[in-house]
Amino acid sequence: MKKKVWLITGCSTGFGRAIALTVLKSGARVGVGARKYEDVKDIISAFPETAIALKLDVTKEAEVNAAVADLVDQFGAIDVLVNNAGIGYFGSIEESNEAEVRRMFEINFWGLSNVTREVLPYMRKQQAGHIINIASIGGLTSFPALGYYHATKYAVDGFSEALFKEVTPLGIKVTIVAPGAFRTDWAGRSANEAPANIADYAATAGATMQWIRSINGTQPGDPDRAAEAILKVTETSKPPLRLLLGQDAVDAAYEKLELLKNDFDTWKATSLDVNYGSR
Repeated sequence: MKKKVWLITGCSTGFGRAIALTVLKSGARVGVGARKYEDVKDIISAFPETAIALKLDVTKEAEVNAAVADLVDQFGAIDVLVNNAGIGYFGSIEESNEAEVRRMFEINFWGLSNVTREVLPYMRKQQAGHIINIASIGGLTSFPALGYYHATKYAVDGFSEALFKEVTPLGIKVTIVAPGAFRTDWAGRSANEAPANIADYAATAGATMQWIRSINGTQPGDPDRAAEAILKVTETSKPPLRLLLGQDAVDAAYEKLELLKNDFDTWKATSLDVNYGSR
């Protein structure tokens, strides 16, 4: 059976690196995307026949275009796209720095959009493909200190669901991956935080930031097992639209479902009373 061709963004560390190595070990061919070749040269050296390094800053259109074209030239197709590149940012809404927040949107959302739009023509031509967008449990439910990060991931979730409805008839699959806490760099060097702290938010945003930093390196999620789960999803004929990863993600998602159901049920009469003819 022909081995699939993958394009994975953000392979320097964390999920991207774990996914790239897991997929390469399965025998697939992979375009290993990273801003710096030095960060992934060990991967290329380990898999010289099936891995190619792609200089890829997802916020730069020219690099996105060149990376996709290079991958197709080398391997002839793109069967799976994993939009993994992303960063975090911690701070209450009021404390947060707008320039840093806009930079996060450029990477987490617009970068993902850039790569997706460049890959779609190839997948449409093939009438096949699978787009894996790494969102977060923070794309389904929210916590103090992460408001702007959540905004980027809710955007990814909504974008991906609409994309799913647009491309399913064309033979293209879409899966939104929603991880909980994993041992990646997300809570370490990959995340900046608000430059100043407001005392009134110490018990909410401040406490959450302290907790996130304190568990860095001891999170329950294993990136390698997450990579195995993502590979498994691409091998099924009916993959999920949303894939939760981790006990904490499952718990938080069900808690959000209960919150939504409670509000919807409690206020149903008011919701229905606004239509013409309802009284």
